Amino acid sequence: MKTDTIAAIATGMSNSGIGIVRISGEEAFFIIDSIFRNKKGERVRLSLSRSHTVHYGYIYDGDDKVDEALVIIMKGPHSYTAEDTVEIDCHGGVLMVRRILETVLHAGARTADPGEFTKRAFLNGRLDLSQAEAVADVIHATNEYALKSSVSQLSGSVSNKIKELRSRILYQIAFIESALDDPEHISLDGYGKQLMDSLEPMIGEVRKLLLSADDGRVMSEGIKTVILGKPNAGKSSLMNVLLGEERAIVTEIAGTTRDTLEEHIYLQGISLNVVDTAGIRDTEDVVEKIGVSRAMEEAKKADLIIYVVDGSRKLDENDYQIMDFIKERKSVVLLNKSDLEPVVSADEVEKRSGHKVIGISAKEETGIDLLEEEIKSLFYEGEIDFNDQVMITNVRHVKALKDAFESMSMVENSIENGMPEDFYSIDLMDAYEKLGLIVGESVE
Repeated sequence: MKTDTIAAIATGMSNSGIGIVRISGEEAFFIIDSIFRNKKGERVRLSLSRSHTVHYGYIYDGDDKVDEALVIIMKGPHSYTAEDTVEIDCHGGVLMVRRILETVLHAGARTADPGEFTKRAFLNGRLDLSQAEAVADVIHATNEYALKSSVSQLSGSVSNKIKELRSRILYQIAFIESALDDPEHISLDGYGKQLMDSLEPMIGEVRKLLLSADDGRVMSEGIKTVILGKPNAGKSSLMNVLLGEERAIVTEIAGTTRDTLEEHIYLQGISLNVVDTAGIRDTEDVVEKIGVSRAMEEAKKADLIIYVVDGSRKLDENDYQIMDFIKERKSVVLLNKSDLEPVVSADEVEKRSGHKVIGISAKEETGIDLLEEEIKSLFYEGEIDFNDQVMITNVRHVKALKDAFESMSMVENSIENGMPEDFYSIDLMDAYEKLGLIVGESVE
């Protein structure tokens, strides 16, 4: 199928040492032959060069020398898009890179649509759909774990698993259909038990993928973290320490924070979407009361709660209310103001809250490293090996896996209820198609 030739700037639009303009399509080599000259100013037919070679020379727009450049030739299908591809490495000034692109467009290319290079890689079979989605995830990754997971998916961790599951399901479908078409030579006697034995491990694997989705969401989107505590416990001071700047207003006046304050924090390779909240206490102040209500609403939606206790003041009903609230939630308890004379013991707080207590001083910025390590261990126990572990981070994948799980469970029910074998085939085919949506081998 003939396709037009596209071009785009492949590097960020900021001044830098090198800028890259990429060309892809059937006319890519014709275009570079028309605009490239060697260091002597002579025209050179780079289209006759071997694939994956680099050539030094100049880019010309007509008789005007535009810039010195290195040109990389990649012949299809051995390129990102599986098409003939050219990359022009020029000086990285914004104006220069744009000028090179304009020259390429004058020579016959058109501007690529957003994501069109990856779209062509998918359409040409260079990437499957899950890998194409992973390209965007790599670009937009906000932390080390999200980046590793996206790179793992780009290399085929998800697609390989899904294709393997589909292959096993397809084998069972083919066996049933063959037996129904040729009952004289292929018997289905006792097949229900045989299918159940094969199906249970597959259902377990789909269940495991679904269970990874929550961790995957946290990994890709960040940990929604809410800081709770009484007024003047040091919540805003902690927020400022984690941010490394004076973002939240800190005063000696209780109730200074009246509303939620949200910030994104990068911490030891993970992302926290941190919400500082109004101090939790009974109050008659209408505005503060709204702030307290919002704080508790945010806490109910949180992946992690950081409860800050003022170690220099006795616990009261407000503390007990918070500790009861966090008992069954993923939380870290901080005994703050360790620089002052302690009134509250860590053992007392740990026993009541049911969580490990870490002593810190937000004022002196001590104990913060222990908080970081505790958060890391709560969400990423040990080192995650992305070569072996398949992590689901895409909402579309979760939906397809849930549908496939439901269809496979229906096959189990049909076997247990002694239904005819063609019922097995129908639901197995549905599971096969749902899994195919993940890698782009099925369409709805």
